[in-house]
Amino acid sequence: MLAYRSSEQRLEIIKAYKASFGKDLIKDLKSELSGNFEDIVLALMQERSHYEAESLRKAMKGVGTNEDCLIEIICTRTNEEIRRIKESYMEMYKRDLEGDVYKETSGHFRRLLVSLLQGIRSEDLTVDIAKVKLDAAALKAAGIDRWGTDESKFNEILVTRSFAHLRAVFREYAILSGSDILRSIDKEMSGDFKRGMKAIVDSIVDRPTFFADRLFKSMHGVGTDDSALIRLVVTRSEVDMVEIKQAFLTNYKKTLAKMISEDCSGDYKRMLVAIVGE
Repeated sequence: MLAYRSSEQRLEIIKAYKASFGKDLIKDLKSELSGNFEDIVLALMQERSHYEAESLRKAMKGVGTNEDCLIEIICTRTNEEIRRIKESYMEMYKRDLEGDVYKETSGHFRRLLVSLLQGIRSEDLTVDIAKVKLDAAALKAAGIDRWGTDESKFNEILVTRSFAHLRAVFREYAILSGSDILRSIDKEMSGDFKRGMKAIVDSIVDRPTFFADRLFKSMHGVGTDDSALIRLVVTRSEVDMVEIKQAFLTNYKKTLAKMISEDCSGDYKRMLVAIVGE
């Protein structure tokens, strides 16, 4: 039943359960469920921004940092989504998300994430071709035209410009340099900073394909990255899952539901398939 309800409806179910039985539904679910099935059910029962805040906290808590989770969430969200996540993080943990990210990361990658957490990307829908040409030339000058990359220029442009503007910049960059922006990032950058930059570009150029690729990688190969699979399915389920499923089918010649069915089992599999749809 929960898989066929909206997030808003599930939150109302939590309230109705307490009103009817005087008990906390979340606590009861935790006592009755276990494993991946418990994880996905509990993820569904939260507001999206709360669940994303929880995912980020888990990614940074304890030994080691899950950079994939930081990149997937922080590098792809809108200004408003970033604002809600930061508020939820403070509400839930009485901690500053930016401060925790700063402590758990370093170098250019840290600067990229901290910049994105400011949530100051332009939301102007118009595209000024003159400004597009200037930014494309600036990226070329900061990368392939110099010895050593000016990471700060890439950071400034990719973090603050609107999605529409950047799509035009990437096209102009290819004309100017004879190279796709992703190929240039591959050559000029390294490590988590490179992966973060590529995530920004990929999610701006074709967001459904970006998340379809993430879903495929969570299940492909030996073992399943269940935390990533759950996170991707839950956070995109009411946003762009229809488009993601189409991109998945186009790129991998099988439906997302079929791959989930081949890779998972039991109630966990049935819940995932119910959420994404056949």
